[in-house]
Amino acid sequence: MRDHQTVTPRAGRRLPLAALAVAMGTGLALTGCGVANSDNAAGGAEGGNAPETLRVVLQQEPPTLEPCESNLTSTGVVDRSTITEPLVERNPTTGDLEPKLATEWSSEDDTTWTFTLRDDVTFHDGSAFTAEDAAHTIERAVNSDLGCNVEGYVFGDDDLTVEVVDDTTLTVTAAQADPILPLRLSFLEVVPSETSDTEKVREPVGTGPYQLDTWNAGQSIDVSAYDGYWGEAPAFPKAQYQWREESSVRAAMITSGEAEIATGLSPEDSIGELGVPYPNNETVALRMHAESAPFNDIRVRQAVNYAIDKEGIVQSLYGGRDQVAAQLVPEGVVGHNEQLEGWPYDPEKAKQLVEEAKADGVDTSAPISLIVRSAQFPKIEELGQVLQEQLTQAGLTVNLKMMETSQHLTYQVRPFVEDEGAILHMTQHGNQAGDAAFTVEQYMLSDGAQSAFGTDEFDQMITKAGQQSGEARAQAYADVFEFQNEEVVQFAHLAHQTGMLGIADTVDYEPNSSSGDELRLAEVTPAG
Repeated sequence: MRDHQTVTPRAGRRLPLAALAVAMGTGLALTGCGVANSDNAAGGAEGGNAPETLRVVLQQEPPTLEPCESNLTSTGVVDRSTITEPLVERNPTTGDLEPKLATEWSSEDDTTWTFTLRDDVTFHDGSAFTAEDAAHTIERAVNSDLGCNVEGYVFGDDDLTVEVVDDTTLTVTAAQADPILPLRLSFLEVVPSETSDTEKVREPVGTGPYQLDTWNAGQSIDVSAYDGYWGEAPAFPKAQYQWREESSVRAAMITSGEAEIATGLSPEDSIGELGVPYPNNETVALRMHAESAPFNDIRVRQAVNYAIDKEGIVQSLYGGRDQVAAQLVPEGVVGHNEQLEGWPYDPEKAKQLVEEAKADGVDTSAPISLIVRSAQFPKIEELGQVLQEQLTQAGLTVNLKMMETSQHLTYQVRPFVEDEGAILHMTQHGNQAGDAAFTVEQYMLSDGAQSAFGTDEFDQMITKAGQQSGEARAQAYADVFEFQNEEVVQFAHLAHQTGMLGIADTVDYEPNSSSGDELRLAEVTPAG
């Protein structure tokens, strides 16, 4: 039996970074606009007292705050461990699972897990949290027909058997042995048992340190500290989320004192020492849909990999801070294959492969839709333009389509948009759970939530890897990533990213690898 106890989080610290001026080798020009100082500015580069309201500026407005969609970055950055909470929570620094709404969990066979729950928790509507709520959360997100993104992302097709033993005891049984089931459950944000399991909610009722007050569509989201919170009260009584698409504008809101935290920045945004870098665990890649020409031929998919100057992109667009990627997970994730190297930049080889496919009857002139989400991360539009140009030089016909979050989601997850022809989808994947299962099950299984195709052989390989533990598990997933690159080639990997937050000098917050997906406002404190 394995018991887990609370770990006290480390105190925050600030990491300075000087602003960099990086010339872009692609010749693309960057533009930005300033933000005027607000009348109630309270702490930019000049310092000052921390405001009562913690102001956060995001890249885009969340499409929803539905808790079962909180694995989506744009939703989770507001929801997770701020408005809503899971049973257990992964420490992004140590990788350990820590108690949240559950205090202990254990299993004798890795199939049936028993959870002991807190008895002092209430939801924001004042109702008591019990095992019934935890059970309903699992049934709703995993076993129902609600179509939650977290179901495909984390749990796949198999349902879970949930039993309420008493108000503070819950058992969860997997269809087969699953040594990481508690880790999977860390992705489920708990909702009251009265929450509909036939309709998704836009504004959640949670148990977190902050409760949702108002959502002014297109303007802001306001939250306030929940008086009945079971844990330590957050330092700021109120918080407000805003969103600005231009990263330079978000940076200016920090330096002018109009916000305390800004996401998705880079040194080129003139943020200076208020820009705090962190390893965000995100990998950027292109996913190719193989049901339509020209991607129905593996030579064309290989050509896409050869055609992209990944090192040039990392250097010219991102100042050499990112690392060229050879797989969807970075170092530190169980299953990362240290032996894999990024595809070399070989434009002549790319052209040759396209010509060979064309000679064999493949329609290599068929239009390809390059699907890119606006403001997803810094310089993404410039990146899309570079990719379009390099793939065009290889002999392919590529149309760049920049999309907002809600439209982009129709291409990102199943069921995919139909009648589009060939799709080349830019994805930004962060494996915050630290185990390759959360990558390969959604991105590589034939029916994975974000997989465009696969094979029976590959499916069996992935399934067997998920049943392993320890070193055998790590090696099995490393083999999966190698097989993808050699036999499937669904992806063209670009780079493992480094993130940056703008943090005003009136507050203290230490970003970690999860900060881009779950910005825990309760961890932000006034400076000093």
